[in-house]
Formats: sequence, C-alpha cells, structure tokens
Amino acid sequence: MAMKMAPGAAGRDPDVMVDINTTPLIDVMLVLLIMLIITIPIQTHAVKLNMPVGTPPPPLAPPEVVTIEVDFDGTFIWNGLVLPDRADLELRLQAAAATSVQPEIHLRPNKLVKYEAVAAVMASAQRLGLTKIGLIGNEQFIR
Repeated sequence: MAMKMAPGAAGRDPDVMVDINTTPLIDVMLVLLIMLIITIPIQTHAVKLNMPVGTPPPPLAPPEVVTIEVDFDGTFIWNGLVLPDRADLELRLQAAAATSVQPEIHLRPNKLVKYEAVAAVMASAQRLGLTKIGLIGNEQFIR
C-alpha cells in the first residue's frame, strides 16, 4: 500500500489555509447575544409604588442658638453679655436644659484661654443634659 502523492508535491510545503477560522468569532457573538437578551428584561422591569399625595409638612423652626464665648482670662460671655462668674453660667445652662426644645450651644473659646475653662463649660453642659453643643472657631488653632 503506497500513499498516493500528487506529482511534484514531494518537495513542497503544504498549502497555506487562506480562510479565517470563524468558530471563535461565532462563539463570542453568541455569548454577547445571550448577555444582551438576559439584561434587557432587567432594564425594563419597574416597580409600581403608591406615593403619598398632599402637601409636605411645614419646615420646623430652627432651634435657638446660644453663643458662649470664653475669653482669654476665663470670663464667660453669654450671647454678648458678660457673666460675673461660673455659677451664673451654670444657672443659664440649667435654664436652657429645662426648656422643651433645647437650644444649640455654640462654644467659641479664645485662642489663649486655658483648656480647663473650656472643658468646664462642656462638662457642665453634659452634666445638665444639653446635647447640642459645638465648638466654633477651630480654624484659629491651626498653626
């Protein structure tokens, strides 16, 4: 049994295949088509909700703001009024804590004041139950 060979084909390289292999291309296209078919129903899916109809409630009145300044020598200033001593500050904080809507306490310490004076105001406010307290003017402490 001898193989049949074409005349003159013994010394030549095999013929080069000129056609492109389309099998991987078709596989990729089918995967993309399936992904498109799967994602289209998700995009068109909608949930119907019954939203409330009517006018929105009126905005709440902003709370009262109390500014407490602690001067460089430890004196307390309540909304621009210099307080004689810490006991007077305690009385005003106690009155503010007793109100139905607690005011916002804005504490503005001087750059040169000792930390003990500022900590005393914050401790008094916490002890009396005031919860809305914030430090104002922190940018002055950045060097």
